[in-house]
Amino acid sequence: MKKTNPDFLNGVPELLLLKLLSRREMYGYEIVRAIQAETRQHLSFGEGCIYPSLHALEKEKFVTSRRQEIDGRSRNYYRLTPRGHKRLEAMATDWNRVTAGINLLFGGQNA
Repeated sequence: MKKTNPDFLNGVPELLLLKLLSRREMYGYEIVRAIQAETRQHLSFGEGCIYPSLHALEKEKFVTSRRQEIDGRSRNYYRLTPRGHKRLEAMATDWNRVTAGINLLFGGQNA
């Protein structure tokens, strides 16, 4: 049975969440769909991964949330905090360093 995402992607959902929320406020399922769409289905994290990650980010004060009712449905909208912007910068720097090293090892042209 093929897994949706490889095991080594631990930490990637947090990075993607922070990046998406740096652009605009979003609700959980919207984030799930945005990850799939923007990665052209190469990455797919379900709600079972995204919501616990959002709650952890909120606990660490990287994001805040507000509840809003739309068409009779209540949604939690998440937004990045200044602390979250700093976390995103640090994670993006680390990600770029790691991917540059991997690209060099695998002979990629983008390093």
